[in-house]
Amino acid sequence: MAGIKQASLLTLEAYARARGEWRTRVIQHKADRRVHLGEHVTLVFEDELTIRYQIQEMLRAERIFEDAAIAAEIEAYSPLVPDGSNWKATMLIEYPDPVERRAMLAKLVGIERCVWVEAESVARIYAASIDDPPVDRPAKTASVHFLRFDLEHRTIAAIRGGAALFLGVDHPEYSRCVEVGPAIAAALSVDLTA
Repeated sequence: MAGIKQASLLTLEAYARARGEWRTRVIQHKADRRVHLGEHVTLVFEDELTIRYQIQEMLRAERIFEDAAIAAEIEAYSPLVPDGSNWKATMLIEYPDPVERRAMLAKLVGIERCVWVEAESVARIYAASIDDPPVDRPAKTASVHFLRFDLEHRTIAAIRGGAALFLGVDHPEYSRCVEVGPAIAAALSVDLTA
């Protein structure tokens, strides 16, 4: 995580002064990094800015200012920054009604292994879970998962070349496929530096 070091983070006081501006910037940035897979599953593709914001928010919320604790937060979130040949995403399973949510989380065990990306004319690539610790439970799944899409060179080349990009999930209890719009595809292609 070369870009996020303790010295590059704002102090609690400086962040408090800049928080409104940061929040507005990150909300706008995430608009082109959010993909809805139907009504109930959303992927938010992370990058250095979104993770830097998350770290700053955690430091603020927990009032963390000691070096070791700041380093621990950076280490905890570092797996969510893409490294040039992959995408990292937070998957949210959203059912507003608590009864329906509980029932569906029981039915959706293993959904994190069923999420995929596909560039036109290139093989589908399934996400790997980077949940730590693994959140898969025999009786239910979690409502938040962290995913990594390890992209092959030909997939990266196709995306850079403007191929249509599709995201989906093929769990037996929840199956969706969407074509990613041009603004989101362009934002995600910026992450591919390898």
